Amino acid sequence: MTVTAGKDRPASGRVASLEAIRGHFPALARTHRGLPVAYFDGPGGTQVASAVVEAMRDYLLNHNANTAWAYPSSEETDAMLAAARAAMADFLNATPAEVAFGNNMTTLTFHLARALGAGWKAGDEIVVTDLEHHANIAPWRRLEQERGVVVKRAQVLLDRERNGSLNWESLERAIGPRTRLVAIGAGSNALGTITDVARAARLARAEKQTGALVFVDAVHYAPHELPDVRAMDCDFLVCSPYKFYGPHSGVLFGKKERIEALDVPRLEPAPDWSPERVETGTLNHEGIVGSGAAVDFLASLAGAAAGATRRARLEATYRELQARGRSLFERMWTGLSAIPGVTLYGLAPHKPRTPTVAFTVRGYPSKQVAQRLAERAVFVSHGDFYAATIVELLGHAADGLVRAGCACYTSGEEIERLIEGVAALAST
Repeated sequence: MTVTAGKDRPASGRVASLEAIRGHFPALARTHRGLPVAYFDGPGGTQVASAVVEAMRDYLLNHNANTAWAYPSSEETDAMLAAARAAMADFLNATPAEVAFGNNMTTLTFHLARALGAGWKAGDEIVVTDLEHHANIAPWRRLEQERGVVVKRAQVLLDRERNGSLNWESLERAIGPRTRLVAIGAGSNALGTITDVARAARLARAEKQTGALVFVDAVHYAPHELPDVRAMDCDFLVCSPYKFYGPHSGVLFGKKERIEALDVPRLEPAPDWSPERVETGTLNHEGIVGSGAAVDFLASLAGAAAGATRRARLEATYRELQARGRSLFERMWTGLSAIPGVTLYGLAPHKPRTPTVAFTVRGYPSKQVAQRLAERAVFVSHGDFYAATIVELLGHAADGLVRAGCACYTSGEEIERLIEGVAALAST
């Protein structure tokens, strides 16, 4: 049975239907070889909502200026950046004073790592996991060279039932008296695994000799689960608006007292208060405005009646989009797993995970699978997605994995086209 959403499946409550949501994305009108493009590349970056592009265009054409000067366009810039910061704070359940912007998650993490490392000594320890995108590994490994710290790895379970989930015993063993930071992903960009970072934070805090900090990579998590930095009890968190319908930009949450304690490289005349003290130079103003607009776009899908606050509207939107995503993913998983020669990796649909699937097709490297699916206007990602450790552990360092993810605009018909395309390839 085909499971669909939107006009084929009524929206619950007042959240916009799939048909209405798709109307916000001009990219969905694109065709390739006479067929409408089905975008399954969202885990690497979603398509951008019209309202986001219009907000960026409006800023650049009507308000563009540098900050903190006493004339209208500069004052308008200050106000628009503050509004975007407030929107992102609502998205994260933080305060505006805890939200910093940067070029991307990787750049922000390297910047943060250098600042934290300035206070660490040789032999201090950082714990990462084998599920991580290497943007949550390389910045900490750099400190091995610069500060003599030790990076320890928590392992992943790869048995049939727990394929791609964190080995909690391994994490607990890795945390010790010299642990200064636990750096952990909330969602695996390769396999879709959702990790209970609040549980990891409790383990880190339990090692009372250390007072270990907790850094969360929420880049893959945030498009599918509404982040809550209070519930996670993390000290720092990063995410990327281009993964949830916004522009290429990066966001760093930090508890105010943590940001103010950082030994960050900065210019003497620059602001020395949170969060601006971690933002270097003139920022990408249009990208920040677009990031705030992406949050407002998501909140708008629930409508004003869904709640008096932006956070309440975001919660309503996410509840419905999660339900739709689960239905689509169950069909995708069931359909692909029934194809001879196709191997799926990661947890089954009923486990904690995002609607992102990684798979291989026997006899075909991942790039060739992506190329053949593109001939059918089905766009998927291939390779290791910078999550090189877990892909290597799965035995596919050379040929890579194929990755397909659902977004808010994914339809049931597109899921069927993906399954049909993979089945046709696997049969040859």
